[in-house]
Amino acid sequence: MPDVKHFDPDAVLEQVERLFWRCGAATTGIAEVVAATGLSRSSLYATYGGKQDLYVKALRRYVERRSEPMFRTLTDDGRGLPAVAAFFDALIEARCTGDYARWGCMAANAHAEPADPQVRDLLDRHHGMLRAALRAALETAGDHLRPGLDLDATAESLTLLAYGVNVRSRAGAEAAALRRGVTAALDALRCTAP
Repeated sequence: MPDVKHFDPDAVLEQVERLFWRCGAATTGIAEVVAATGLSRSSLYATYGGKQDLYVKALRRYVERRSEPMFRTLTDDGRGLPAVAAFFDALIEARCTGDYARWGCMAANAHAEPADPQVRDLLDRHHGMLRAALRAALETAGDHLRPGLDLDATAESLTLLAYGVNVRSRAGAEAAALRRGVTAALDALRCTAP
């Protein structure tokens, strides 16, 4: 007779995602996961594997459900630099207000912790998707950009700026200060010709 689960595995994984996102993987023990989910260790292990397996699943869920939709929106926007500005505005808003304020980005947070190959692959994928979305927006900007701008290097720089926004917001930086920094970075990319 098959084992019948008396809980929704995806709903539990969402709880675990929020726990790891808020507290980090290195400092969150399985006892905290048990307390947050109300499940026994044996139910967690049987469904998700060990703590590291659970963390990888939670991080993958975060990337697929929270990061990728933002990256697709940026890629599909079609406005160039205004799309990049809108991306950063939404990022700052999400990081400084609402239910997840001051949590940073789970992927950005993961960069500060020891990572096994599966986590490293997820982080590299996340980084690559963000950089590609920013690169697509820069390509769309075309003549509105400063002449001679290296789009690949600029997309990488903006990607690193996004990680910086996430880390600084987690540390308590004010939204206005983050917006000033982003505005200065984007202004430096604009064509100044009349």
